[in-house]
Amino acid sequence: MKISVVVPVYNEEEGLAELFYAVKNALSPSHDGFEVVFVDDGSSDGSFEVCAALHRENPGIVRVYRFSRNYGKSAALSVGIEKASGDIIVTMDADLQDDPAAIPGMVALLEEGWDLVSGWKKKRRDPLSKTVPSKLWNLLTSMMSGVRLHDFNCGFKAYRAPLAKSLEIYGERHRYLPAMAHWDGYRVTEMPVTHHPRKYGKSKYGPIRFVNGILDLLTLLFLHKYLKRPLHLFGLLGLLLAVTGSCILGYFGVQWIVTHEMHIRPLVLLSLGAIIMGIQFISIGLIGEMITNANQRTAYTIRECLE
Repeated sequence: MKISVVVPVYNEEEGLAELFYAVKNALSPSHDGFEVVFVDDGSSDGSFEVCAALHRENPGIVRVYRFSRNYGKSAALSVGIEKASGDIIVTMDADLQDDPAAIPGMVALLEEGWDLVSGWKKKRRDPLSKTVPSKLWNLLTSMMSGVRLHDFNCGFKAYRAPLAKSLEIYGERHRYLPAMAHWDGYRVTEMPVTHHPRKYGKSKYGPIRFVNGILDLLTLLFLHKYLKRPLHLFGLLGLLLAVTGSCILGYFGVQWIVTHEMHIRPLVLLSLGAIIMGIQFISIGLIGEMITNANQRTAYTIRECLE
């Protein structure tokens, strides 16, 4: 089987040649057919020139695509996976922290029947400012997505090509590809991989990535569970608010009938607000159902086909 190694690149010129030859050394003894697809995500240093030189020195093995500006890791992965021609697609970062020696082990797990093998940086070589938030984020993601993995954020993954090409990758979705694959019915596992300290340059990601990641996770969960039935979410919230507000307002109504006294209290105003918000939520759900019905296009993932 041909293996495609997809590498998003953003200002990593110092280590690209070293990374390529490490991949070549890992795959040459056991796999005759492989390629390395570099996607330059608008680098401002000499990354593209290094990739271009590797392409000239290794025709038929190295392919290079260059963005006009920086679009982000998800965009680079999306294009690299789309252009990859292998039966197995491996994604890895360009910072030399992922060890290509793990690729044959990942491929072996795919050959055993798994569809996606996610790397697990069991001994992570990063400062506490990255490792502690990452552990908390991975725990939250695992609980919310239903996929029991230790390291969603590891960019070192191996996929069967049909699975990789079926994933819609944009925004910060590259962090949730195992969850997306699991939701589509594919078999997902993980494998411990060696993680090296960063050798050149510095990390391109700041703390804001965790905020963006959580927002994208909420988006994915909503799209996965309620894309075809938005009223089930908004209608439930609306009914809870409307019923709660009506009960509270009903209590004050009975009190007014019995005592003939009515005082405007904050709780009365809150109950009125809850009823109004409940009606709005239900209306949003109904409008969502109308939009969904008008644009109904059902897509199903076919795992195997015998014709």
